[in-house]
Parts: sequence; C-alpha cells; structure tokens
Amino acid sequence: MNTRAPSVNWNYPTAMRVGPGRVNELPAACRELGIHTPMLVTDPGLADLPMVETALRICRNDGLKIAVFADVKSNPNGANVDSGVAALRAGWHDGVIAFGGGSAMDAAKAIALMAGQGRPLWDFEDVGDNFRRVDEAGMVPVIAVPTTAGTGSEVGRSSVITDDVARVKRIIFHPKMLPALVILDPELTTGLPHSITAATGMDALSHNLEAYCARGYHPMAEGIALEGMRLVHEYLPRAVADGRNIEARQQMLVASSMGATAFQRGLGAMHALSHPLGALYDAHHGLLNAVLMPYVLQANRDALEAPMERLARYLDLPQAGFAGVLNWILALRAEIGIPHSLEEIGIGTDQVEQVGNMAVADAAAAGNPLEFDAAGYSAILERALRGVV
Repeated sequence: MNTRAPSVNWNYPTAMRVGPGRVNELPAACRELGIHTPMLVTDPGLADLPMVETALRICRNDGLKIAVFADVKSNPNGANVDSGVAALRAGWHDGVIAFGGGSAMDAAKAIALMAGQGRPLWDFEDVGDNFRRVDEAGMVPVIAVPTTAGTGSEVGRSSVITDDVARVKRIIFHPKMLPALVILDPELTTGLPHSITAATGMDALSHNLEAYCARGYHPMAEGIALEGMRLVHEYLPRAVADGRNIEARQQMLVASSMGATAFQRGLGAMHALSHPLGALYDAHHGLLNAVLMPYVLQANRDALEAPMERLARYLDLPQAGFAGVLNWILALRAEIGIPHSLEEIGIGTDQVEQVGNMAVADAAAAGNPLEFDAAGYSAILERALRGVV
C-alpha cells in the first residue's frame, strides 16, 4: 500500500479522477461532457465556504457560466428537487455538478433526472420497472465531487429522497443517474469536523458490511466490500485523529465509493431501519447506521458465522470469528466517538411499532441475511434504543 495519495484515473464503475488537487479539473470535465452552463448543487453549509468559491472561480475563469443551488436539506425532500429543477430550467443549465455530501449528491442526481421530465418525481420510484417511464432525452449529465467519505452516492444510480407528505424515504432510480464523471479530491475533505468524519466513515463501513453480508450470489461485489472494509479498518481512525492526513482522507473516499459499488448486491436491516428513522426524525443517515450497526449484526448472527470468520481473518483482527468482528466495531465506535444508543441521539420510543412496519416494507430489507417481520425489526430497534447489544 502506498504511503501517499496517488493521482490516478479509473473507469469503474464510471469515469473517476482520483487524487489531491483534482478539483481543478472541473472545467475540463465540463467540456468533456459538453456542459457549458453548469449548475452546482450543494447544501447551505457548504455554499459560502472557500472550497465552493474556489470551484466557482475555476469554472468562471475558464469561461463557464456557472450558478449555485443550495436549497437542500440534510435529508433532501421532494420540494428541494422541485426547486432545483425550477432553478435549472430558469438558468438554462445543461449539466449539474453535485458538490458536497450525500444530501447534495442525492438532490443533484434527482434534479438532473427531472430536468426535462413531464411526470412527477415519485413516478420514478424504484418499484418494478418504473424507471422505464423516464424520458432519457430529458436528463442532463452529472459531475460528482464528494466532500465527505460516506454515502458513495457519486457512484450510485439512485437518489434517496424524502416524501414529506407520506413521511417516508423513497428511492428514485434510473441506470443513467450514475454520474458521468467523478472527482475524488481528498483535499476537499480535510476540513470536516471529527464528528462528521466519524459518522460518514461509519456510513461507508455500513455499505461495505451490508453488501458483504447480503443475500444473493455476487462474488465481485463481495470482494469489493471486503477490501472496502479493510480500508475503513486501517484509515478511518487516522482520518478522525488527524483530519489533515491526505492519505487517510483519500483512502476513505475510495472506501466510500467501493461501498456504493458493492451494495448493488443488496443492503439490509441497518438501512431498512435507518431510512424510516431518518424520515421520521430527520436524523443524520450515517450516524443512524453507525449506531444501529452492532445491534443489526447481532440479530443476524445465525446467518453470519462463516462470513464473519473470513472477515476477521482478512482484517487480521486479534479475535477470531463473529465475536472478533463485533468487538472491533464496538471498539471502533468508542474510539471515534459514536454514541452507543439511539436514545443518545434523540430517537424516542414513541414510534417503535411504526418504524418496524416501515422497515419491513423498505427496499433494503430484501437483502438482509435473515428475513425479519415487523416485530423483529421493532425488537432490534428497542435494543438499539436501550443500548443492549
């Protein structure tokens, strides 16, 4: 393993430019995709920061007519997407730059999808073959520039958008929602606070871990997930301890993209629970997965002895098997400051039954190693609320 952060180009699962300082290639990326009037989609917390100002200056100095859209919630909703589409059309923008964390990525990809559609957003929910309703000519290209290492949405073909009316998170999907070009620049992540680095890093772990454990035959995804977890094991503590560690920051960006590449195999109960909890409590998605992780792992233990044995060996953990992996996760959470229970992050006991019903209906439930009913999901939630692994 290199002890520095190399600059490389990849073409899997899409065109990727990886390395420090590569955000400076934004204008060239736009030209490559035929984008002349990009709309940069970000969130309010980033909109006025130097990194966004720098990206805008680079593009304007190259003659691009660029504007910013930042009306994006931490859990983006349908209204955010509608507003973004209106702004895109009003500015005659011919492409989108998704710049930020998972919320900006999801909103940006949905806005790019909806640019020229005649149907409402929810008509493209990932149910059956709804994606065939999309007018592909009405989509605009996306360049993704993640500033957190967690969701991996930059290499995903879907967006998670909250339906505020139904109070559920819906997955909007189309194969061409995959960004046409991705820039992974670790220098953009060095200013993240410790808490966000920890929560988003655990989100990357959750994607790799659930993909590794998911039902179904997909050895390629399993292999990617395994190496993604090794990168998290080695580099997440370093990134939290020293936010200026460029090597650690880059390896976590890569681990994040690997997790989202691997979870085409499936996800599981972590996400089946975090989606409704995020919709009901507007809580941070990565933090929810981080807190839920050991409780979901324990609930699936009967199906995981063999894969956890392999994982413990691959990570060279001091303790073998399932117990070794579980104890590593508990120790990692404690080391980087992840709360132990959901109650500690403001999740109450008032909607346990409702969350159980929503979890069993969530698309992520289909990949879980064991099949839980609503009562089973509620039981996991109750243990996570009390902190009883």
